[in-house]
Amino acid sequence: MKRRLFIKQTGILAGAAMVAPSLMSAKKKETKLVILHTNDTHSNIDPFPKNHAKFPDMGGVSRRAALIKSIREQEDNVLLLDAGDIFQGTPYFNKFKGVLEMKTMSEMQYDVVTLGNHDFDIGIDGYVKAKEHGTFKVVNANYDLSKTAMHSHVEPHVVIKKGGLKIGIFGVGIDLDGLVAKENTSGLIYNDPVASANQQVALLKQKGCDYIICLSHLGFEYPTDKMSDKILAQKTEGIDLIIGGHTHTFLDAPVVLKNTKGEDVLINQVGYGGLHLGRIDIQFSTDLNKTTIGECVPLTSKWDLA
Repeated sequence: MKRRLFIKQTGILAGAAMVAPSLMSAKKKETKLVILHTNDTHSNIDPFPKNHAKFPDMGGVSRRAALIKSIREQEDNVLLLDAGDIFQGTPYFNKFKGVLEMKTMSEMQYDVVTLGNHDFDIGIDGYVKAKEHGTFKVVNANYDLSKTAMHSHVEPHVVIKKGGLKIGIFGVGIDLDGLVAKENTSGLIYNDPVASANQQVALLKQKGCDYIICLSHLGFEYPTDKMSDKILAQKTEGIDLIIGGHTHTFLDAPVVLKNTKGEDVLINQVGYGGLHLGRIDIQFSTDLNKTTIGECVPLTSKWDLA
């Protein structure tokens, strides 16, 4: 499958919807998919304090919700995804044990999320109890949860139809050993993310998916050979986009790497704390060539549409 890729960095939200006219006119039929995403929101319901040294009065669920609502009013095919660690970081988590995070994300109509290490901070039973208030799908393919209470709440992958396209979404997570108390993950078995990813891609291809997204909580990169999004991209095949988390990496636009077949894989991550909302526009042509534009939108008062 041939693909043409165009990455545009811009600080203006409207710029994310622009596609070069020459590309538009060369195709008979176009379908645009808008992917919105977050990661490592860490129970940040309110904006950061106005006296915060780095991010004064940034973020906040209400701003994110208003921006998402505005985009949905402008676009036909929108996916809203999260790459894990929705728990832990503010007193809201300590008091409500993840229920508030589940409720607010459900109100924003998240489609699919994956698991981060901090999502186990109240244990498997605690997560299941909080998830009763979550309406979105949860995916992870490299955690064997068959002997846990999470088994019926987490799927290896899901397929979502948007604008006549079939979008396959699966998740992979970091090795929890040393990050999470063992009693909080009792029964969970960690499997190799690369092998798990290749298996999921094969299954999603069999299901006729036009675009495959990996929600990853591995981390963008490390100074060692520790498994990361960059390594995952380079050691697998068939993944179109990796939306990452864990390392709190702020990327202005997706990074592009080559997979084992020499094909482009996009990787994006938008920091932490709900400070930014990622947006990636994919323009599909009749022959499934893809023109891609991505950016990271800071959630400051200028974007408060409420």
